[in-house]
Amino acid sequence: MTTARIALVGDRSLSVQAHVRVPSLLEALRERDGLTLDAYWIPTTEAEGLEGFDGIWTLPGSPYRSEAGAVNAIRTAREHGIPFLGTCGGFQHALLEYARNVLGLPVAHAENDPDADEFLVLPLACSLVGHEDEVRLAPGSLAEKIIGAERSMEKYLCGFGLNPRYVPVLEEGGLNFTGRDETGAVRALELPAHPFFLATLFQPELAGDGTRPHPIITAFASAAVAHAGSGAPGRAGVGPAAGGQPVGGGA
Repeated sequence: MTTARIALVGDRSLSVQAHVRVPSLLEALRERDGLTLDAYWIPTTEAEGLEGFDGIWTLPGSPYRSEAGAVNAIRTAREHGIPFLGTCGGFQHALLEYARNVLGLPVAHAENDPDADEFLVLPLACSLVGHEDEVRLAPGSLAEKIIGAERSMEKYLCGFGLNPRYVPVLEEGGLNFTGRDETGAVRALELPAHPFFLATLFQPELAGDGTRPHPIITAFASAAVAHAGSGAPGRAGVGPAAGGQPVGGGA
C-alpha cells in the first residue's frame, strides 16, 4: 500500500475546529477509502523545504503567524506540481500567492496588513462565520467532478474574501474561479494546468460529523497517494526533520 506524506500547513490550535477534526478525517480516509497519509503539522513560521511532500494542505486558522510562510508553502505546491488543497485561510493565501508571484501584483490581505495601499483580500460585506450556503460549481470543473453535482451546501467560518475588482485580472492571468455563491461571489478556485490545485473559501473539514471526509478531502488524499506512487523526486528524508510534528490521536 502506498503511503503519501502530507504537510498540514497552519498554526495548530485546539480552538480551530478544522484542526481538531484532522486526526479523525485521516483515520476515516485510511479505513473507508484505503488512503494512507503520513501527515505532519507544519507551523507557518517553519513552512520551508516542503518540496518532498506528496501533498500540501493549507488549513483554516488565519491570521497565520507568518503570511510569508503560508504563501511560500502554496508557491512550493504550485511550482513543483505537488497536490494542493487550501481551505478558508488557505484559499485567501492561494490568491495572494498567485497574484504576487505569477502576476506581480503588489496586493495585501486586509487582516494581515490593514495599512496597505491595495487589498486583494477584504472583509466580507456579510460575515460567513458560522454560516452554511449553497455553492454553484462550474460544469466540467475539478470541483464539480469531485462532488458530482453543480450545487453543494457548504459550511463557513470566514470573514474575509476576494476583492471582486480583481476577479477579471486573476481570470485573465490563468486562475479558474469554479465555485460561486448565488450572488456570483467567488468561493472556489482551481489551477487547470496543475495536477491537483484546489482551494475553497468554505471549510470541507466541517462537513457532517467528521467521520466521513468531504469528497474534496478524499480527492486531495487520492491525488497525494498517486503522487507518492509516481516516483516523484525529492521525497527521501521528509518527515519530522522538515520541521513538522506527526499527527497523533488528537489535535
